[in-house]
Amino acid sequence: MRTVYIVTYDVSDDKRWRKVFEVMKGYGDHLQYSVFRCSLSARAKVSLMERLSQVIKHDEDQVLFFSLGSEDSFDASQIEVLGRQCEPPRRGAIVV
Repeated sequence: MRTVYIVTYDVSDDKRWRKVFEVMKGYGDHLQYSVFRCSLSARAKVSLMERLSQVIKHDEDQVLFFSLGSEDSFDASQIEVLGRQCEPPRRGAIVV
């Protein structure tokens, strides 16, 4: 079973911030500057946390995981937005 998470981070050094961003790109959808939506299995979450743990400075940086529930029950329509609307991520093949 996969769980949907909002992962947000506050990294005090630009070089480390870029490394965290690169790690996160492999695990989820970039929503805002330091915010990703990730659908993760338990194993993938542990893997992501281990990779991030190797990049951040634990006494200066912070990464937060907010669980939004199981992927099967996640309902994006329940997200309230002020301003520019969120585009749901496109899945599947892209034909050019």
